Amino acid sequence: MATLDWMTEAPFKFSKVLIANRGEIACRIIRACREMSLASVAIYSDADNDPLHVEMADESIHLPGDDLASTYLSGSAIINACRAVGADAIHPGYGFLSERADFAELVEASGIIWIGPSAKAIDSMGDKVRARRLMAEAGVPLVPGAELVDSGDLSELMAQLHARAAEVGFPLLLKASAGGGGKGMRAVDGAGELDSAYLSAQREAQSSFGDGTVYLERRLISPRHIEIQVLCDTHGNGVHLLERECSIQRRHQKVVEEAPSPHISESLRNEMGAAALAAAQSVHYVGAGTVEFLVVEGGFFFLEMNTRLQVEHPVTEMVTGVDLVQEQFRIGCGLPLTLNQEDITPRGHAIEVRIYAEDAANNFLPATGPLSLWRPPVGPGIRLDSGVREGDEVSIDFDPMLAKLVVHGSDRARAIERMRGALTDFVILGTTTNIEFLHDVVSHPSFVEGDTTTDFIEQHWPSGWSAQAEDSVAVIAAASGEKWGLYLEEVGESSGDLVDPYNPFMTLSRNFP
Repeated sequence: MATLDWMTEAPFKFSKVLIANRGEIACRIIRACREMSLASVAIYSDADNDPLHVEMADESIHLPGDDLASTYLSGSAIINACRAVGADAIHPGYGFLSERADFAELVEASGIIWIGPSAKAIDSMGDKVRARRLMAEAGVPLVPGAELVDSGDLSELMAQLHARAAEVGFPLLLKASAGGGGKGMRAVDGAGELDSAYLSAQREAQSSFGDGTVYLERRLISPRHIEIQVLCDTHGNGVHLLERECSIQRRHQKVVEEAPSPHISESLRNEMGAAALAAAQSVHYVGAGTVEFLVVEGGFFFLEMNTRLQVEHPVTEMVTGVDLVQEQFRIGCGLPLTLNQEDITPRGHAIEVRIYAEDAANNFLPATGPLSLWRPPVGPGIRLDSGVREGDEVSIDFDPMLAKLVVHGSDRARAIERMRGALTDFVILGTTTNIEFLHDVVSHPSFVEGDTTTDFIEQHWPSGWSAQAEDSVAVIAAASGEKWGLYLEEVGESSGDLVDPYNPFMTLSRNFP
């Protein structure tokens, strides 16, 4: 694989990056900045309380206001912050403004380098109806579906809805064109449910995205959710970095991701990779992006394209050795890719789980509370991307994801064993988390066999998941032995550091990141 010292051999277009995000993704981007000798700038709001990403960054700037609309979702506030600190590039991370074409356009118009695809590409793929049309033109396989034309006459619209549904066939999904994360989406099993489901989806879409456009799509039964990571530069070059299996989900939100998929053959991987690149090239895509597919016995079908870095990007990095954020910086600097498709082969297996402050036994209800004890696992093949540390408070102001726990093994069986051990060793006290639920998922015989589909959780816990033990502290004690009990007894109310007897190179501190 070719290498390039980008700072000495290439035109250096920016030196200071403002990260228009927070939490674990901001921390992860800051680490990439450090490795590339780029200065990093963090932003924060009144709702943040001494956040880790601010502590890690070279400098930080406050955004006035305690609500998202005036801070992390305010393009003008972020541009003003960028100018105030002299940053010459913006990395949006994921979520917030990362897929807002108007923000990308504002950044570019301000003369600041946008680490992402063009506003036009974002706009093309952000509208799912338009994206389906583009994919059809590019020859990418599509799930059977239909658009609706809303003339303003509700009775005519309902008649059209029933006619299109009959053409597409049941079961089907009603999906918001501007949607994501399951919002504005309704499953429909029969014609009797259509009217109420459509009106409900339309209301939610309008409320969530300011666009009530809803279309129909055949609902595939027990598909796999497979996505392909792509990288494209400004010189017309593009590569795909294999696939990620993201089938295990709850409420259309991913829970477990792995790479490579346990059931994708080499020939299917190549076919899907070619389709993903065709999708990206159809909108002249630049940067890191992800093309998502549903896979069933009869083939694969385009779902959507995410025009940003994905939450689950670490599993791709673990099996390919490619730092995707650093590649984004190189592409943003106008450099050609140093990767060829033949350079990219899977090395071992990686699995990621999302650690949430939530009550998995209560329909995954978000939880709050202090992180009074935060002891992540350490060891070979274990990576933790997190934006919190011991002593932080989990509030209702932001997403309850605490960390992404990623493991790598020489093969899938070893990766599963490593993940089980890492989840057993992960100790969090002060708030409810989904750690025990995740352990049950990766320990389930169907997961071990690779039988993972989008209805995995519903299949195996049809009445909802419940913890096997009532006393979570007892579970932790049983899993971790006397180690943490002795620690808690000794540390009491003091803030002093202790040495972990199981790892003398690791200090146990209330400030341990």
